[in-house]
Amino acid sequence: MTEEQWLRLEPLLPTQRGGPGRRGRPAKDHRTLINGMLWIDKTGAPWRDLPEQYGPWQTVATRFYRWTKRGVWQKILEQLQQDADARGEVQWSIHYIDSSVVRAHQHAAGAKRGTPKSRPIQKMKP
Repeated sequence: MTEEQWLRLEPLLPTQRGGPGRRGRPAKDHRTLINGMLWIDKTGAPWRDLPEQYGPWQTVATRFYRWTKRGVWQKILEQLQQDADARGEVQWSIHYIDSSVVRAHQHAAGAKRGTPKSRPIQKMKP
């Protein structure tokens, strides 16, 4: 992540824990863990293959899923969209996607489950 990207993202993140009076291990740095998440996204690799430079894969995965559950990523996306829109960097006619242009997979569209049963072959009468 570039310095410019980090400067935009950092104020939108939850506060970093580990201050005075906090017990246990200090919290891992948000930037390092987010870079690990980006590496996973870019490569498509499983969490267990995360390089050590990003910290323990369990820590990176836990923070990703915890933030997903708390809606942190959604709030970040919404704020970044608002900021970009305010700067005139979003053309909604180009960047807008709705269900009228995105086809759902047949399994998501209420198709019957399972394989179709074959019908017995009927012999034709002469």
